[in-house]
Amino acid sequence: MTFLLHRLSLVVLAASAAHLSNYKPSPAELREAYRRADSLRLLYGNKSFNLTVTPHWYDGNHQFWYESEGIGGTRKFISVDETTGASKPLFDHEKMASALSSQLGAKQDASKLPISSMRVEDEGKTLHFNAGGKGFKFDFATETLTSADLVPGPRRRTPEPWVQNLWPADKRDVASPDGAWIAHCDGLNVQVKTKGGTDVALTTDGTPQAYFAKVEWRPDSKKIVAIRVIPGDRKPVYLIQSSPPGGGRAVLKTRPYDLPGDKLDSFDIWLLDPVTKEVKKIDADPLDGPFADMPTLRWTNDKQHFTYEKLDRGYQRWRLMETDAETGATKALIDDQAKTFVDTTSAYVHFCQNDEVIYRSEKDGWGQLYLYKPDGTLEDQITKGPWVVRGVDRVDEKNRQIVFHASGMNAREDPYFNHYYRVNFDGSGMTALTPAPGDHVAEVSPDGTALIDTCSTVSEAPVHELRRISDGGLLGSLGKADISELKKAGWKAPEPFVAKGRDGTTDIWGLIYRPSKFDTRKSYPVIEDIYAGPQDSFVPKNFAPIRGDQALAELGFIVVKIDGMGTRNRSRAFHDVCWKNLADNGFPDRILWMKAMAKKYPYADISRVGVFGTSAGGQASTAAVLFHPEFYKVAVSSCGCHDNRMDKVWWNEQWMGYPVGPEYAEQSNITNAGKLQGKLLLFVSELDTNVPPESTYRLVDALIHARKEFDMLVTPGVDHGQEGPFGERKRRDFFVHNLLGVEPPEWNTEADPPGGLGRR
Repeated sequence: MTFLLHRLSLVVLAASAAHLSNYKPSPAELREAYRRADSLRLLYGNKSFNLTVTPHWYDGNHQFWYESEGIGGTRKFISVDETTGASKPLFDHEKMASALSSQLGAKQDASKLPISSMRVEDEGKTLHFNAGGKGFKFDFATETLTSADLVPGPRRRTPEPWVQNLWPADKRDVASPDGAWIAHCDGLNVQVKTKGGTDVALTTDGTPQAYFAKVEWRPDSKKIVAIRVIPGDRKPVYLIQSSPPGGGRAVLKTRPYDLPGDKLDSFDIWLLDPVTKEVKKIDADPLDGPFADMPTLRWTNDKQHFTYEKLDRGYQRWRLMETDAETGATKALIDDQAKTFVDTTSAYVHFCQNDEVIYRSEKDGWGQLYLYKPDGTLEDQITKGPWVVRGVDRVDEKNRQIVFHASGMNAREDPYFNHYYRVNFDGSGMTALTPAPGDHVAEVSPDGTALIDTCSTVSEAPVHELRRISDGGLLGSLGKADISELKKAGWKAPEPFVAKGRDGTTDIWGLIYRPSKFDTRKSYPVIEDIYAGPQDSFVPKNFAPIRGDQALAELGFIVVKIDGMGTRNRSRAFHDVCWKNLADNGFPDRILWMKAMAKKYPYADISRVGVFGTSAGGQASTAAVLFHPEFYKVAVSSCGCHDNRMDKVWWNEQWMGYPVGPEYAEQSNITNAGKLQGKLLLFVSELDTNVPPESTYRLVDALIHARKEFDMLVTPGVDHGQEGPFGERKRRDFFVHNLLGVEPPEWNTEADPPGGLGRR
């Protein structure tokens, strides 16, 4: 019956769009559309100014300077007094240009000073910077410029791929606070000695299957707290580098990688007495969850008790544990339990100096802050209401106040818009610090008295202000972004669109991108850019001149991005839809949203819908054509986690549950490969350190055994989702062929086809 109603709704929508003709570009028009898609960065990339304000604090953190940019590469350096909000030039730009002209032997433009790596030093008295490959120092009082050492540039770190920690024993000597003792791990056991003495074994039963890896002294030097590691399965995952630089044989890369259901590393805590040699395990279960990092101990003010966090495997219980370091007695100070999951991706814990604890929980159905007494008794619910605390920016323990940002408090706004607030520890004195409608990104000053705020939407340029934290009052304007040149170049913002979800009452929010050469007399296929991971929400809310979805729209598509149920940053009930139900991916909400869009805009042809995504989005885009083939016709999936039993333990057990149950197989793309009806293109990165490539390979194997047609691209030598320009070209071509119904350009005959990876 549901299927028949869906077909009927498509017929009704098709009838309303019957007067429209399908957009069918000629080969010349299509080639121009590809060129336009590739040139958006060139067309729009240098036509927006002052999108951000980056403060650089000086003079005891009472002042800051920032750079203001303008059309034609002009630059101004502005100083702001945090207390009054007054602003002025950081220095006389004309005098600086004159001084630099003499030093560099070439005339300098005061509006385009070639300076970089600026630092205000000497308590605000001098400015150190680089220009023309030389270092200089400028004295503010005398306005003189002298040569100096070059200011070193920022260190650039190449991010290392995530590698599972094997918790080797820390063999360094750890001295007791009173200096009388030294303890260390020898690899299996704990050794202790007096200063200048010889080692004495405090433990003797350490083995590779249960070894002591870390020691920490009680603050009064009377006891040692030792952490023991019980290794789990530590099973490997394999990658093949088929085309190593310089040639030669393929390279096998192996590393441990825990999957859902594996036996994981666990930790227990022991108390050791260096005098009596007594060894005692604390009265508590081991830490055994997927996020069971070696516990971090925090000593309470009495110096006899320590606390540590314990997240149970299965993610349904988080506790703050307290141990008596004399007796080993352990109890839970805070015990947060959920019928579904405790969301670690939005966790917040703050330990006050007086041993009070501020904790974020969703136990009342919304993400809110709670204050607990040192004994674990709930003192106050600090925040309350049908809205979500998104993050804490400052805790002022002296004045017992918190600055935080939250979304959903302003009923007439997009519920995902962030605003900043100040509240007292007891929940009183709630003060809005960023009243302007829009999405806010702010930075608290180092002394906690002011807020540097940037407000924007996807269509409205950022506005920058300095506001007081005491009352939210405006201290001064820091300017507004200039997007006049961007608009002259033809830029158009995506359109926010809202429709009701599956329950008929909840608003589902998304964005619509249209081609810049849009013609309302034509109908256009729809493509959804999907990422449905429960760890966040993903529809952009603030301003950006360039977004990848616009480039895809240029080829003749209506491109949409939607946050369906199961994603984060709304109510707990909204989020819980994902629990043991990742295959849902919010599709009922997404489909209703697109139907509502097509009803309002008949040129959006939802009889031709495509979808693409990477990682969890790769899983979701394939699921779209497996579980909803009546709606989604074409999918491009990159590096998908196609079976939640074959991806990292923490992400999958958090949302799909533990122990591994039948829902894992029931919702697997691999198990359901035989349901494929539409067109599918799979991408897999050969050296994916995030989602093991065999997840895609096994989907391919299942599709072959089900005798299904599909396409696949394996990209050698790259990591997760790094198909590059070539992969982007293949994605575009696939949609052009299967949704527009025209052939993409014959790239092999092009003199300079797009899509070179530039790696060789």
